[in-house]
Amino acid sequence: MTSKFAAAMRRATVATRAFNILGATRMIQKTLARSLVSPAKSWQSLGHPAASVNGRKKTERGGSAKPSSSGTTASNVAGELENIAKAPARLRRPLDEVLQTLRSGMAAGGSLPQFPSGLGVKALELPIPGGASFTSRSFTSKAGMRDFRLYVPASAATQPKGLILMLHGCTQNPDDFAAGTNMNAVAEIHGLLVVYPHQTRASNASACWNWFEEGHQRRDTGEPGILAGMTRQLITEFGIDKTQVFVAGLSAGAAMAVIMAKTYPDLFHGVGVHSGLAYQSAGNVMSAMAAMRGSSGSRLFGKPQSQEASGEPVRTIIFHGTADMTVHPSNAQRISDTAHAATDQQASVATSGTSNGRRFTRTVISHANGIPVVENWLIDGAGHAWSGGNTVGSYADAKGPDASAEMVRFFLASK
Repeated sequence: MTSKFAAAMRRATVATRAFNILGATRMIQKTLARSLVSPAKSWQSLGHPAASVNGRKKTERGGSAKPSSSGTTASNVAGELENIAKAPARLRRPLDEVLQTLRSGMAAGGSLPQFPSGLGVKALELPIPGGASFTSRSFTSKAGMRDFRLYVPASAATQPKGLILMLHGCTQNPDDFAAGTNMNAVAEIHGLLVVYPHQTRASNASACWNWFEEGHQRRDTGEPGILAGMTRQLITEFGIDKTQVFVAGLSAGAAMAVIMAKTYPDLFHGVGVHSGLAYQSAGNVMSAMAAMRGSSGSRLFGKPQSQEASGEPVRTIIFHGTADMTVHPSNAQRISDTAHAATDQQASVATSGTSNGRRFTRTVISHANGIPVVENWLIDGAGHAWSGGNTVGSYADAKGPDASAEMVRFFLASK
């Protein structure tokens, strides 16, 4: 394997770990075209299915693709990769082959390359009301270190009424996530402290929380240990009511939020899950991809939580778009079913409506006293983005119910 090919495979591995299958596909197609055929042969001669643009097939450089009857190793690999990008339902066998190819590339040598620090994230200056603060801080413990952004509301600057730990998605950072969710503005209304931990690219090349690795799914170790320690320190510093501590996230951050709720039910009293995945639905990259496309067959799925995570079930609110092409909407139902199974409540009420241009179905499971235990919001036509968010941030959809406002309403309903 040439050094150029190995480098390309490493880059494709990074894209795959960030669940950017289309990006990985393009990288490998381009590399195969250059390394497995002579320079005299064109891209079209590989005979692979080119990406379709407005119904017309194009090569990566924009030229028309001509079908070829001749099959080559390159065309077979490229064809399987294209199937992955276009047809999630048919991923099972091609995905195994792709991951094997990527592993071979990694084995050829070298560590994962790092993306530029600003990749996919806008430089943002967030408006802060007078008397409030949005500062940069850092936390270090035996489990590790993370920087974070801290919003202290003007409405309760000296004695916040609660705390929300907000976990961003892949390629995002705290400022981007705060802008896209508008959570600071909602927290200001209710006098809540908001904490935005920053996942490092040294820990994950695409700044994803490592929800799919077993080492980050347990109490007092790895990323959960860091996040819990950070939360405890702020509870003590600001004198936060321990019953008013919550966690929420988007995508990989939502999956990590579920892990935090499962492993620290004594610390968090509500979890908001937007476009996320169930606890221990994956244990490696391959099973993560399977879970994201809707499979429930991972060896870890349904694994009972450990004794250290036992305790009162954490109240759960879920948002997911029906048109999410990154994390299949079936994951929302799995999270809801798991949360419901942990309670003694059986009655549920489903309602539908329209908010900000999108229809939704909201299913609520409540205690006998009327306090909701589980809420599951399925949003028609929404993709992989924060519902009712601000599009100045990434992965935010201005349409649909305001997920931030609804999460906070749900969190505070138990008081």
